[in-house]
This record gives sequence, C-alpha cells and structure tokens, in this order.
Amino acid sequence: MKRLMIAAWAAVPLIACSPQSNNNDSATTQTEQVAETPNYVPHGWLAKTLPEIAAGIKAGEVTSEELVQSYIARINRVDWDGPTLQSVLSLNPNALADARAADAKRVRGETLGLLHGVPILLKDNIESKDLVATTAGALALKDNITGRDSPLVAGLRDAGAIILGKANLSQWANFRSNDSMSGWTALGGQVRNPHMLDRNPCGSSSGSGAGAAASMAAGTVGTETNGSVICPSNANGIVGFKPTVGLVSQQYIVPISSSQDTAGPMTKSVTGAAMMLNAMATGDAKTDYVAALDVDMLRGKRVGVLRYSQGRNNDVIEKFNAALKVLEDAGAVLVEIDERPEFPSDFGTSALNVLYYEFKSTLNEYLADTPDTVKTRTLSDVIAFNLDNADVELALYDQSIFDASEETTDLNDPVYTKARDSIQAATRAGGIDKLLADNNVDILVAPTGAPSSRIDPINGDVWPPFPGAGSMAAIAGYPHITVPAGTIHNLSVGFSFIGAKDEDAKVLSYGYAYEQLTNLRAEPQYLNSAEDLPDVAAAMRRKNFD
Repeated sequence: MKRLMIAAWAAVPLIACSPQSNNNDSATTQTEQVAETPNYVPHGWLAKTLPEIAAGIKAGEVTSEELVQSYIARINRVDWDGPTLQSVLSLNPNALADARAADAKRVRGETLGLLHGVPILLKDNIESKDLVATTAGALALKDNITGRDSPLVAGLRDAGAIILGKANLSQWANFRSNDSMSGWTALGGQVRNPHMLDRNPCGSSSGSGAGAAASMAAGTVGTETNGSVICPSNANGIVGFKPTVGLVSQQYIVPISSSQDTAGPMTKSVTGAAMMLNAMATGDAKTDYVAALDVDMLRGKRVGVLRYSQGRNNDVIEKFNAALKVLEDAGAVLVEIDERPEFPSDFGTSALNVLYYEFKSTLNEYLADTPDTVKTRTLSDVIAFNLDNADVELALYDQSIFDASEETTDLNDPVYTKARDSIQAATRAGGIDKLLADNNVDILVAPTGAPSSRIDPINGDVWPPFPGAGSMAAIAGYPHITVPAGTIHNLSVGFSFIGAKDEDAKVLSYGYAYEQLTNLRAEPQYLNSAEDLPDVAAAMRRKNFD
C-alpha cells in the first residue's frame, strides 16, 4: 500500500520481528512474535497496560529499545499492512536512539520519572522537536517541522517518555467540513476501528484511540474541543481523560478554540492516564494524580445519574444500569436526575459561532509562527491551497467550516463575546455547577456514547442518536473521563464521570474506582464487519420456511 513517510522517517529501520535475544525473559518471548502470531491480538509486553510496561522497564525485565523495536514491527504489520488500521501517520526517526539513551541512563541509575523509556504516540496536531512534521493530516502542513516541543511533550520527555511518532486523526481535528468523515486525512487515509474494521473510530483523536486500543504504543495523546478525546475512547474501548481546560498548555498545538481546546491522555487504564497527566500538566502547583487514585473513592459519595442523557438504545441503557449497580454496590448513593438543564434557544448556533471566530483567530496566529517551509500563512491561504489541490484535499468532502470561519471578524466582535459568555454560563453555572449543587451530588455520571456506526465515505459521519453529556463538559471546559463499560455486539461503549472545574484528580479517582471493580476493557478482535459475528450473519441470511 502507499505509505506517506513524513520528514526523515527513512532513518528508522522497518523491523519485521521482535529483537533477538537468548534470554527467555526478554522481549523476544514477551513481545510480539510477528512470524508466529496467527492473528492481530498482541501478546507479551505489547498486550500490557502502561503502568505494567513502566514497571517492567524499571525492573529490567524489558528495555525501552526492545519495546520501540517491537512497536515499530507491530505498526508495520498491523497498522500499515494486515488490517491496515492507519492509526499511525508517521514515526519519529529519533525514537530508537532516544530509547537507547533512556536505557543507558537507567543502567547508570539516572531515572527520569514515571514514564522512563515508555513509548508514546502524539496526535499529529501536537508539535514535537523531532524531525517529523506536525500536519493535522493536511497536505498544506506536510513540511511543518518546527523543531520545538509543545509544553506537554516537554513534560512527557522530562518524565522519561519516548516519542514514538504521530497518530492519524480527523483532518484539522474535524473542523473543516460539516459533512466530514471521522478519522480521515489527506495524508494518512482513513483510520479504522480495531474492534470492527468497517466501523467508525470516531474523532478527531481517531488514531490516538485506535492506536492505544490496538497496542501501537503504551499510551497516546489526543486533543479535544468537543468530544475528540472522549468519543474515540468510547468507540475504541479505552480510557480517555479530558482535563479542565488550561490544565494542559495549548501552546504549539494546531488550534481550534482558545476556550475549549485541551490535550488529554488516552490509554488502556486509568492509572496510565494519571501517569501521563502528571507529566503533561503545566503550572507551578503540581498535583500527583497517581497518588490521588483511590479504589474506595465511591464509598459514601452522592452520584448524580444523568438519566435524561441515557438515550434510547436499550443495549446502552442496559450497560449504563449495570455500571450504576457497581457504583451502588461500592457504597455510592445514586441520585436520579431526570430533567435536562435549560439552555438558551440559540445555544447551538452560539456554540458553533464561538468555534468559527476562535478558529480563524487562533489558526492565523499559529500559521504565522510556522517555519518558512509552510507556505499557507493564514486560513484564507489554506482555503485557496485546498482548492488548488482539490483532487487530494476535497476528494471526499468540502471545506464549509473553513469558509464560515473565514467570514468572521475578530475576537473583539460583540457577536463573539456575547455568544461565548452565553454558552459558558449555560454549561457552567446553569449546567454542571447547577446539577451538582441542586442535587447535592459529588459527581455526575452518564453513558459515554453509542456503539460505533459504519464508516461512510459517501454520506460522511452518520451516527445514531448519541447519549451522554460530553458536549456540556467540553463547552464548560470541565473534566470528563470515560472508562470501558463492556461491549455491544463486540463494539465497545464507555461509562462517563463528569466533575466540576479543577476537580481533575477526583474525576480520575472516580473512574479508577469503577475500573478496578469492573475491568471491562475488551481486546480488539479485528472483525471485518458485524457479519463476522455468527448470530448477526445468520440473521442477515435469507430463510426458507417452506
């Protein structure tokens, strides 16, 4: 298949199997054995969670170099060949050298932090100083090699993480067209859901979600403006955490919204997410999110059940009720909330207008600060570039959101400030804060979303009615975690905890307590479609009752 190798990727060897070793406890026996594995389910170290991998490196049971080599082999075999998930857009040519350096420091007793030697993938709208472009999946940014780390990446490096490469995404973080298809970029093609390959991985952190679920790295970083960490975590069956806006710096990330954008960890476990957040969070007053995790967090807590947001899918409601029973058995007091908060009649229009205004302003500022190799210096330039390269960029859908954003003025416009203040008041004081206070509850819970719909290159994203309250948390800028709650016809769904501003440690801890009592993460099985399931296949066939 065609592979786009961005920047200096050619320096990274394509390794077809795990490293060789005579030690039976080494990565040879515990990591992926490509030639001998009859399916795509990972084994050994690659099947483990981030905390297990970090502990294995610390104990000398596996090296960072062995892990990087094994992840590269798996990316070649499963992501770019085999089922072609296309979750990884590019690899860091420095990854192996960085891993060897981390191993050498470990031997010398120089430990960097909780993530020492742990391979991490970044969504490809997040800058790193490596010789790899930050593209947002767009042809216009294919030469955007900035040579600088975003603060969150600098934090990950300081904690010892190895930046393995960049994850594919929904192009421009799914803010180009009203008819877009989640997980598609001009540079990386379509990301596929590893649970069922014809299903939508959701977005815009599509590759981060699929890559974490399919063991392409120990952990991944996504970004969210409105659902872009939470939805792909739900669809791919992993833990996703959207922090309070501002906890993780927005600097050197291709932007959409100054009031809603945030990066967040996406992993197989809540502990892994907390370890990553320890490194990613900025500011002087650092919180130890790992130390704050408490398996007894639910005991005696009043939990607001957002019953109004459960949706109409009976299977989702069944999973939701099962999760609530776990909370109740753990000592939580459930408080049913049946009425949705009252938002202004123009809420939807105002919410979209805020993004239009902020996108134009923040993107123009970002593009003006890119290297000279990037020729598109404004949103207007990008629109023109896409028209000139329509056979690639506009092959599947238009740029209607770009056009609408370009028509806005600036962030001093009263139309913008009024809309921003209105939606923030509605989702904060009139939304999450009000729900917590009026019902005297400590935390809010809801289904995260629906089972994933099919990928549809003709009609774009076609989702069933979506349960949950993720949009309210996103617009408010408040913390939200989703934890796997099981599967419906082999498709994962999640269970969400939403809290007040700056209660990130508590929200993570609620998710951890639920996770420890359930452990419902399902390993992807790489089914081609629902008809790979015998009961579905039988139901789809014609019957003869004569």
